[in-house]
Amino acid sequence: MAGAVRTAAELPNVRLMTLHTSGGFAMMQAAAEAVSSRTDRPLLFGVTVLTSLDAAALRKVGMQGTPGSRAVALAKLAQKAGLDGVVSSAHEVRAIRRACGPDFLILVPSVRPKGSAANDQARVATPAEATQAGANYLVVGRPITASANPRESALAIAEEVAAAFTPRKN
Repeated sequence: MAGAVRTAAELPNVRLMTLHTSGGFAMMQAAAEAVSSRTDRPLLFGVTVLTSLDAAALRKVGMQGTPGSRAVALAKLAQKAGLDGVVSSAHEVRAIRRACGPDFLILVPSVRPKGSAANDQARVATPAEATQAGANYLVVGRPITASANPRESALAIAEEVAAAFTPRKN
């Protein structure tokens, strides 16, 4: 893992890398150490629990507990290993933030505008929900790439995120 991360970090414009937290502490620590001396190093994010997995699916792959409890435990392990943040469902953002603090980064995939199909994802959120939960980064795929007008869809999502930051007037 260290060699792969070191090599990828040398490629132009690599700003962020993901690795699976289920690879364990030593693997994550080796990845973090592989780029620690670089001033232009990419951010390292550990994937916690895939958003396509619910509690029943977790049990089928041998993981005990809820997606939330697993995501928090894996986030804490990633932080201890020296990663910059984690990839997690919006449903776990607040709990991860409490456990890992305000500076630990959280990237949220499976973001879909209200009314969009969940497709194969079990734990989705709207852009506003993910933003208000405290996500640092959002990943929006199919609602844009499968849209008849990807540009319009992307702009609508950006507006929803911006609105989530706007204080409401009573």
